[in-house]
Amino acid sequence: MAGNVTSLFPGTAAHGPSTAPPARDSGDGAGGPVDFRHPCNPYFPTPAVFDALAAGLREILTSRPSDAGAVTAALCDLLQLPPQCVALGNGATELITWLDHLLVRESLAVPVPTFGRWTDQPMETGKRVDMFPLQEADGFALDLTRYAEFIRRRGSRTAVLRNPNDPDGGFLPRRAVVEFLDAMADLDLVVVDESFLEFADAEDDPSVVQEAVLRPNVVVLRSLGDNLGLHGVRLGHLVANPSLAGRVRAMLPKGNLGCLAERMVFMLREHGAEYRRSIELVRRDRTAMAARLAALPGLTVYPSQGDFLFVRLPVGAEGTVVRDRLLAEHRVLVRACGDQIGSSSRFLRLVVRPEADVRRLVPALQQVLYDTGAATAYSSGTAAVDRLVRQTNGAGVRLAPEAASAPVPTPFAPAPDRRGRPAAGGLTAAQVRGRTQPEPAVPPPLDWPAAGGPYGRTG
Repeated sequence: MAGNVTSLFPGTAAHGPSTAPPARDSGDGAGGPVDFRHPCNPYFPTPAVFDALAAGLREILTSRPSDAGAVTAALCDLLQLPPQCVALGNGATELITWLDHLLVRESLAVPVPTFGRWTDQPMETGKRVDMFPLQEADGFALDLTRYAEFIRRRGSRTAVLRNPNDPDGGFLPRRAVVEFLDAMADLDLVVVDESFLEFADAEDDPSVVQEAVLRPNVVVLRSLGDNLGLHGVRLGHLVANPSLAGRVRAMLPKGNLGCLAERMVFMLREHGAEYRRSIELVRRDRTAMAARLAALPGLTVYPSQGDFLFVRLPVGAEGTVVRDRLLAEHRVLVRACGDQIGSSSRFLRLVVRPEADVRRLVPALQQVLYDTGAATAYSSGTAAVDRLVRQTNGAGVRLAPEAASAPVPTPFAPAPDRRGRPAAGGLTAAQVRGRTQPEPAVPPPLDWPAAGGPYGRTG
């Protein structure tokens, strides 16, 4: 194959293969590709949920979907929300499209870097997009006071908040978001995108959905497919006052939800305990994975409340080169963020994955960043890699039912700030290489942090 592997894995993709809990491997790197690109819950659905879906597959595929109102009522009963305030979409991306067409007028303000549809969608329909740059020097933290001043200066009529933000995982406390909503009460629309808020543990109840029900210009967007570990089930919902929610609901295509999405909504009540536990396991893995990555010299790990970590590579390392070598030499897939507005080629976004997968990622990163003698040949083609990803469900190792029953330790204390922590900060790649060359590649993974490290919580 000529060139590099960039074309195999589009860098702006927000979704990808669903993942599932891998069995513990021997740590020798054997197995198929491990996918750290696409945020997804690796512990849900459980094997029991998959078995139930498989048993009903014939009925699911041969039935016509129910009326969207019935599915909405079932979900609202579970979420304790009034159905007239909710609109269900074929994924959060469909809802972003309809919000843009129906409720966004001439301009929209959004902090960057962020999910590309929040910048691309309004521009595709001729809107002015006012991009508020998050500063690397501040750890990409969003200062809501400065953001509000920016909105006033630009005259933006719609404002977007992502909480947590993607790709950096930055978190905004509920009180600060409510104060921002108060200050922006004269705007046409304020959208709070809470697609990854299920994974936050900085507050007991950080969502502002109840505020959206009461306010005339606020919409809260939530994603279900990714949180449930089912990228293939396109399912998202928005919450707003009855007038706003009704306008979107009236324009959604009839039958926009398939029978598989419908079945998952009705199964959630029965499997709610397993789902809640899966979220706790992801939070545990986030803390442990951040601690392991922060031990790599020159690598900066930013505190995150999402199911992904934003990392800055050592000075001199380039994201696309690191990405391509990780795939070619180690069969590890990562998201390089050089093509994201507001980011650069020094940054990667790494999805939180279980311990066995991180045991492959960390030594692979160390070899690529610090070993100049590694080969740089690339693998052969899209079909072969995609087949390996499908065979292992993106985890690189075979699935094990017992993985979902591992104990969940208590999280550690909050991080002191959002500036990230370089283990040997300010080093160039060459300096790091010189300091680490005589040392073993990676300490033996005997003391996997159960829930420790300085990156457990923010806010």
